[in-house]
Amino acid sequence: MPTVTVTGRIEAHAVDVWRLLTDLPGRARRHLAGPVELLTPGPFGPGTAWREPRHRPDGGLLVEEFHVVEAAPPRRLVLSSPGDSVDYRITWTLRGPRRRQRGGTLTTVTLEALPADPYGRVAALLLGALAARAVEHALRRDLADLAAAAEGPTEATRAA
Repeated sequence: MPTVTVTGRIEAHAVDVWRLLTDLPGRARRHLAGPVELLTPGPFGPGTAWREPRHRPDGGLLVEEFHVVEAAPPRRLVLSSPGDSVDYRITWTLRGPRRRQRGGTLTTVTLEALPADPYGRVAALLLGALAARAVEHALRRDLADLAAAAEGPTEATRAA
């Protein structure tokens, strides 16, 4: 499968987008994922690992595991996700204003499929284009969900 990249503008500050992206316990509450199962204790950063349910293109659910490889707040987050015969690398890049500036955050998410064995290479060749379309759809949904959470009412206004 080729590398798939999706970019969109989120009308929120980069630090706020970063906070939503990395708030694992709050992800389900903000409809960014199902319930997250933390696998590591401590603050969010390299080495943090968790599992979360994700929607499959056929409407079913699958549980994926993520590991933080790199965290450079509020600009770059790199995750790995082990798969069957293929490992995935997901990179979030946030370019935009910090708190005291106006404007949105240009947000890019890139997924790279890295075949882990010969079967993964063959599957990538045979199913690459089909898988790329499904992945692009999933990444667009992730980006739209993140934008909706960032651009929606704040916790304070929802509580009022």
